[in-house]
Amino acid sequence: MNLKTKLSDNKLTIGSWITIGHPNVVEIMASAGFEWLVIDIEHTSIDLTTVQSLISTIQASGIKALVRVSKNEEVIIKKVLDSGADGIVVPMIKCRADALKAIDYSKYPPVGKRGVGLYRAQKYGTSFEEYKKWVEEELVIIAQIEHIEAVKNIEEIITTDGIDGVIIGPYDLSGSMGHPGEFYRKDVENAINDVLESCKRHNFPSGFHVIESDPHNLIQRIEQGCTFLAYSLDFFFLGDSAREGMKIIKEGIQK
Repeated sequence: MNLKTKLSDNKLTIGSWITIGHPNVVEIMASAGFEWLVIDIEHTSIDLTTVQSLISTIQASGIKALVRVSKNEEVIIKKVLDSGADGIVVPMIKCRADALKAIDYSKYPPVGKRGVGLYRAQKYGTSFEEYKKWVEEELVIIAQIEHIEAVKNIEEIITTDGIDGVIIGPYDLSGSMGHPGEFYRKDVENAINDVLESCKRHNFPSGFHVIESDPHNLIQRIEQGCTFLAYSLDFFFLGDSAREGMKIIKEGIQK
């Protein structure tokens, strides 16, 4: 079952986040059993040449390569899709108009307004017709819900034809409410619950980026009804394991 179908059927799917632009990191992460990995180019120094290399490495590992683009903008979306990404995560979608922009930039006419270019995704000009069909049947567009305005407009976002799922970004959502990083505050949790409840009513895939590497936090989000879940990110897995190991070693030495 492809990712778009899984989202359409609202079935659980778990991936993670790539911020370190090296193929070895991707190969290690891909070995963990994730179904997809998101290459983040909004908050990292990963450039477009590296993006294409990472997309290839992820896909060679048999999982889907998504890109969290830098913003909801035509050129960057076109470039990552022409580089062969299986889908995009679009930040700061606040309303239906924002959602429609992302769709326009991702899909060819008559559905959208994406310009036609021949590059890796179209097998360098040899498979444009096949790719055009693939865009309609398999391309994934995820709206990132990370502002209180998006929470207020969540019904119109999730009922926009062409949006395959949403994923809550807890840091920016809490920031838009005046408390960056404090996403366990009651008012922030209430906003998150508003999104989850709307998705439940529409049987629409709700997602959450669980930042912590503790798997119990992700299990809690599954119990809340989330089905599109990003489990932590590369440097937290690396750093948390190293810090925990050194803590145990130091405590053992002191005994």
